[in-house]
Amino acid sequence: MKIRKDDNVIVMSGKDKGKTGKVLKSFPKENKVIVAGVNLRKTHERAKKSGQKGQIIEKTMPIHISNVMIIDPKTSKGTRVALKTVNGKKVRIAKKSGTTI
Repeated sequence: MKIRKDDNVIVMSGKDKGKTGKVLKSFPKENKVIVAGVNLRKTHERAKKSGQKGQIIEKTMPIHISNVMIIDPKTSKGTRVALKTVNGKKVRIAKKSGTTI
């Protein structure tokens, strides 16, 4: 999986198409990521203590990896990612501009 935590991504399809955000968490086994401010769902929460009221909370839900693209640092648009070995280390490179991510 080429998208990691703290990457800036853009949503390419779905109801949040065009929105950008930072990856908060990634799930490599499920091929999903959680992006800040994208794919929000309202969940009902019960009262934890007596006398306290229940709440409706907006949570960010995971989105499939195929629906997001990494933002190119040079052009600020979505780009694919390539892996390249430089000095014995694997480095992620943006396909559009060739800059390292």
